[in-house]
Amino acid sequence: LIHVDPDTWREVLALRDDPAADAVAAAALDNGRAFLHARDALRGRVPERIEWKGPHRTPGDEVAPVDLRIDHVYLVSCKYLSRITVNASPAHLFERLLTGGHGHRSNDWFETVAPNTHRRLFRAAISHLGLPVSAARPAELNAPDRKAIAKALAGGAWPAELHAGYEELCAEVSRASAQRWREALDDARSHESMLWRLLRIGSAPYFVLGSNRNEQLRLRVASPWDWRQAFAFRHFEITANDCGQPQVDWRVTYLERSSGLERTVAGHVEIRWSHGRFAAPPEAKVYLDTPHREVPGYFELR
Repeated sequence: LIHVDPDTWREVLALRDDPAADAVAAAALDNGRAFLHARDALRGRVPERIEWKGPHRTPGDEVAPVDLRIDHVYLVSCKYLSRITVNASPAHLFERLLTGGHGHRSNDWFETVAPNTHRRLFRAAISHLGLPVSAARPAELNAPDRKAIAKALAGGAWPAELHAGYEELCAEVSRASAQRWREALDDARSHESMLWRLLRIGSAPYFVLGSNRNEQLRLRVASPWDWRQAFAFRHFEITANDCGQPQVDWRVTYLERSSGLERTVAGHVEIRWSHGRFAAPPEAKVYLDTPHREVPGYFELR
């Protein structure tokens, strides 16, 4: 097992004895056994080399969220208790369409698409909290002030005095983000490619081993070439949805060639502050709402 240092391995062993982690550990071991014997995978052949990617950023432009590489060939994504497929900066998703390397969250998306509403909420929050902050807008905050504001506003619901201002921000950011995404897609004429990026479908097939919604996940993820042999893209729909936080819903209609039926796959993007309110530029988390087994291009491991 390559690239696993002794400290990390000791942490894994300690978690194995934690009752809260027991179910995940058991699922991981079961998935490993299934991968060993699957016809689509190792077919009973014991691997000679397993490499762990680790927590570092992937060099280059990689679509597949690979965690393990087995014998230089089999790529495996380990996905436990998560429906998130992509975590990117809003600009990287809505304007650059997830092309190129991962975008850095250097720009404040709220300030970009809803500057006046964002600043009004910020000034109202400073006034409500009574904090000695001299910054006129969030971009001017220093690190200690960011932490102080995030800590003071932590804990779920916004204070009643700030709730209306936050709702206004949610609505404006949701609408603006949806509109920018539509315009970028129409300009690039890459609706089908956008779906593949959202589903993490890349140039090479790989496997997903994990668990979600009380079920085991043992999937083979197709390449675009495989996808087009089984499905035909029809329509990409984007809708603003300010349901308690800035959100953009997406829904794709496609044809299943084997049955001749049109089906849909759907998800949503949550746009929210990183590390607390006003603490850091917002991030865009892409969630898959369709069950994994019903996603076009995700095939059950045989």
